[in-house]
Amino acid sequence: MDGLEFVDGIILMWFSLTALSVLFVAIDIWNTPEDPVLKWGFILLTAYIGPFGVFLYVFGCREPLPGLHEKYIATRWRQVLGSTMHCVAGDGIGILAGAIIGAVIQLSGLSEILLEYVLGFGFGWAIFQALAMKAMLGSYKQALAKTFYAELVSMNWLMAGMMPTMMILMRTIEGAEDPTSHRFWFVMSMSLLVGFIAAYPINWWLVSRGLKHGMMTVRPHESMVGMDTGAPMDTAPHQAGTQPASAQEHTKHSENHKPDDQGPAGTKPSTTRMLAIATISFGALAAGITFGMSMASH
Repeated sequence: MDGLEFVDGIILMWFSLTALSVLFVAIDIWNTPEDPVLKWGFILLTAYIGPFGVFLYVFGCREPLPGLHEKYIATRWRQVLGSTMHCVAGDGIGILAGAIIGAVIQLSGLSEILLEYVLGFGFGWAIFQALAMKAMLGSYKQALAKTFYAELVSMNWLMAGMMPTMMILMRTIEGAEDPTSHRFWFVMSMSLLVGFIAAYPINWWLVSRGLKHGMMTVRPHESMVGMDTGAPMDTAPHQAGTQPASAQEHTKHSENHKPDDQGPAGTKPSTTRMLAIATISFGALAAGITFGMSMASH
């Protein structure tokens, strides 16, 4: 057995486990009292990162016993998991579309990276974030404005982890640049996994400063609870039998279900601090791209 056959064997095993993982999450998650957008996010995340996705769902979101979901998701790491998952699930669709289009029209280098970034950010921000948050924030325009910063810095760290992984693996694995090849999809899966890990720390900061929401609980006739945004949002979960909750009612629910290890969360950082964090994220993105291109050229 040569090296490429060995790699193909690993890929076959990976996608077999991924198929079983997606099947489990897609069936089981509808019994979990989570927001529908985050439910689809977990399904997408599991399709991206296979058995790691089902592991994160079971230990990060799945209700252990009836009535315990609010308390279960209240720990900070689970809140941040929800935030990071939401980012990766949405951005990943645009990034994958950009990678496919780039391969078809034979883009390479920075032009391909730019296409993936624009589509990833555009889809993640304008559709997966803003549309999903429209009901909470009052209008689509307001949702776009309030989710822009968090989506930007989170996307930068996601791409900072993805780009070097993708470029190195595509250079290493023969045929991985062809979107019709199973090797291409394996490389993208590994890249999204590394991107998820890279984006997790910045999402911790965003959630702890009230700039992003985390995991939620949605039950019939109740508002969303468990959000660690640091600020009340008018929320209206669209579920059968669910009525819109007022901002005052939602604030009460949120205060009752703050993460157990939350600490002094909800204090919005200064503009200077936010600009510094954004600058660092762009620096990390540039470093990731530079490193990936350097390693891939050897």
